[in-house]
Amino acid sequence: MKAPALLLLAAAFLTSTPLQAALRAGAAAVDITPTQFPMNMPGGFSANMAEGAHDPFHSRALVLDDGKTTLAMVVVDNLGAGPDVLLEAKTLAAAKTGMSVENMLISSTHTHSGPSLNTRSEAAAAYYKQFVEGVAASIIQAHAALKPAAVGAAAHPLPDEVFNRRWYLKEGAMPANPFGKFDRVKMNPGAGNAALERPAGPIDPDITVLSVQDTKRNALALFANYSLHYVGGAPKGQMSADYFGEFARLMPSRLCGGPDFVAMMSNGTSGDINNIPFTVTRPPREPFEQIRVVAQKAADTAWFAQRKIEKHQSDVTLGMAQRKVTLQYRRPGAQEVAEAKAVLAVKDKAAIEALPRLAQNYARSTLNAHERPEATLDVTVQAIRIGDFAVCGIPFEVFVEIGLDLKKRSPFPQTMVIGLANGRHGYLPTPAHHKLGGYETWIGTNQVQEDASDILTANLLEMLSALK
Repeated sequence: MKAPALLLLAAAFLTSTPLQAALRAGAAAVDITPTQFPMNMPGGFSANMAEGAHDPFHSRALVLDDGKTTLAMVVVDNLGAGPDVLLEAKTLAAAKTGMSVENMLISSTHTHSGPSLNTRSEAAAAYYKQFVEGVAASIIQAHAALKPAAVGAAAHPLPDEVFNRRWYLKEGAMPANPFGKFDRVKMNPGAGNAALERPAGPIDPDITVLSVQDTKRNALALFANYSLHYVGGAPKGQMSADYFGEFARLMPSRLCGGPDFVAMMSNGTSGDINNIPFTVTRPPREPFEQIRVVAQKAADTAWFAQRKIEKHQSDVTLGMAQRKVTLQYRRPGAQEVAEAKAVLAVKDKAAIEALPRLAQNYARSTLNAHERPEATLDVTVQAIRIGDFAVCGIPFEVFVEIGLDLKKRSPFPQTMVIGLANGRHGYLPTPAHHKLGGYETWIGTNQVQEDASDILTANLLEMLSALK
C-alpha cells in the first residue's frame, strides 16, 4: 500500500474512533461548624446538649468529569442527614453547576457528637439553613475547581481498631431486652465481661482509598472509606467531627498535599462494628485522645494504601446509576402492640424502674410503627463506576457482612461500600442477624422488612453489572 493510502486509512480510523476525553477533578471543603449554642446533639436516648464545638465540621466534596459524565461524592460531618435535607442541597448545587441531582452522592460520617438538623429550636433552624447551603457550596466549589487529573484506588488493612460489637454470651448471662424477651446476641456487652463467648460476626479491616492527582502528580484529593462507627470520647458538652474530621486534618501531611488538597473519610458498613476491644481493658483516655489515636492510624493506613497504586489513570470511564427501591415498613403484631400499651400504662415510679431498661422507649417505638400511616418506604441506592473502581451508596447503618458480600460479588476488581449515603433509615441487618435479635434488629432502630438487605444487594449488583 502506498504512503498516501496509509495516511488516508489512519485518518479514517481516527475520525471514526472517538478519543477518550481526559478526566477532570475538583475538590473543596466548606466549614459547616455550628455558630449558635446551646444545641442538641441527637446521638443517644437522652438530652445531649452542646455548649460549643471542640473541632470544626465540614462538607467535603469531590467532583469528577470525563467529558460525558459529571458526578459528585460528598462527605458531611453529621449523625445522618435525611433524604429531603440532602435533596435541598443537591438541588441548589445542580442549579449552579448544571449537574444532575441523580449524579450526586452525599454521605454522613455518623459522628454522635454532631449538631441536630431539626427545626424545633432557633439554633437548630439556623443550622439547618447553614448545613444545606454549606453542602451545596462544597459541590459548587469543587465543580468550579475542575482541572485535568488522574485517579487510582487501593486498600490496606487496619484491623486494630474495628471490633464486631454483637456478642454471644454464656448461657444464662443474657439480660432481658426492652420487650421483656431474650435475644441470642447482645450489642456492646461490656469490655472484659466474663460472660463473653464469641463475636456474632466478622469485621472488614480495610481502608479503601480513591486517590486523585493533577497532571504533575500532586495530590488533589483522597476519598477514604473505613467500616468503623464513630469513636466517641469528645470533651463533655462539646461537638466533634470525631475521627473522620481528624483524619481529614492529618492527611495533607501524609501526602504532602497543597493548600487546595482535600481529604475525606466516609463511613463504610459499620452497623455492627465499633471501636471497643471487648476482650481487653483499654487504659483510660483523656477526652479526644482515642479519636486522635484512630485518626492517626487511619491516616497512616491510607498512606500505605495510596502507595500501592502503581499508576494513576486519566483515561477512565465514569458512570453513575441511581435507583429507588420500595421496601415494606415493619409492623408489630397484635400481641406486641398489646404488650407495648401495657408497658406505657405503668405509672408508678418503682414499677417503671422494675421494667427492663428502655422498655418505655421501645414501647413507644412499637406503637409508632403500628400507627404509621405509610405501608412502604422508598429508599435510594447508587452505584458509581470510576474506571475499574466501583462505589455503592446505601442509606442505612449497614451491617459489615453486607459490605463484604458486595465487595466479593461485585464485577469490579475493587469496590467501596458507603453507608448513610443519601439518607438515614435506621439499621440494616441481614436476615440471619434478625434471627439473633439484638439492639440493631429491634423495632425503632430497624424500620424495614427483614430481607431488605438481600433486596438492596440484588439491586446494587444489577446496577454494577450494567455499569461494567
